[in-house]
Amino acid sequence: MNILIIGGTRYFGIPMTNDLISKGHNITIATRGKTPDLYVDQVSRIIFDRADENSIIKSLSGKYYDVIIDKIAYSSNDVKRLLDHVHCEKYILMSSSAVYTDIHADTIEEDFSAERYSLKWCERSDFDYAEVKRQAECAVVQRFPDQKYTAVRYPVVIGSTDYTKRLYFYIECIQNETPMFIDDMDSRISFIHENDAGLFLSHLVDTEISGAINGCSDGDISLREIVSYIEERLNKKAIIAPNGTPAPYNGYPAYATLNTSKAKQTGFSFSDIKDRFYETTDHYIYLNFSK
Repeated sequence: MNILIIGGTRYFGIPMTNDLISKGHNITIATRGKTPDLYVDQVSRIIFDRADENSIIKSLSGKYYDVIIDKIAYSSNDVKRLLDHVHCEKYILMSSSAVYTDIHADTIEEDFSAERYSLKWCERSDFDYAEVKRQAECAVVQRFPDQKYTAVRYPVVIGSTDYTKRLYFYIECIQNETPMFIDDMDSRISFIHENDAGLFLSHLVDTEISGAINGCSDGDISLREIVSYIEERLNKKAIIAPNGTPAPYNGYPAYATLNTSKAKQTGFSFSDIKDRFYETTDHYIYLNFSK
């Protein structure tokens, strides 16, 4: 297949792109050209600015791809600017579990409907992250109702190449005995490992699944389990205090987990999130604190 990837040069875009290359697909990556990649001559490259409609027209107008994987659509205008000018058989939108206004235990795709939600034309800066992601989904289904699409809803992604360093925050605070504020140590939360995140997107290229789909690694984990494991590995106690630095995974209800029955019906197998958390924690500790 001829596949256009918007983004794909870092984090879980790397295992996704490598897997698509290994399957023999003809890959074009479209980016701003600011992040070097290691795909050498295995991909074609387009340099463009997706926030600039003239740049999209110049680079992509009138082109057709079997699949477009859009990893960096953050607003309804992002989707409109792209799909007004380049066409595809299947559009895979990187959405987020943040679209769920009331996430709970075993949240299913039907808990947020882009078909019924009010569409607003917006830029990324117009609303918070959750709302602009909702609007991106709305733009696909309401502006382009005949477009075959999949909106992939991931929770927080973890992994050794996570440039946000959210998990590393906990490790560093415990190692340096820095007080941190955690609002609920016992929230049960879904996460997805970067390898699962990349390989599932690649897997979806060859499926007939359509509409919204949840993806997350198997199981869930609490902040208490994460902190306890780090304490054990570092042989130090965490300092949890109301006036501590707010921790990155704050803000979740008692249960914030995703149902992945639809994803598993496609034949994909996710890894166990606890194994992945502990593996990633060990990687960070070895890399930064081993003597």
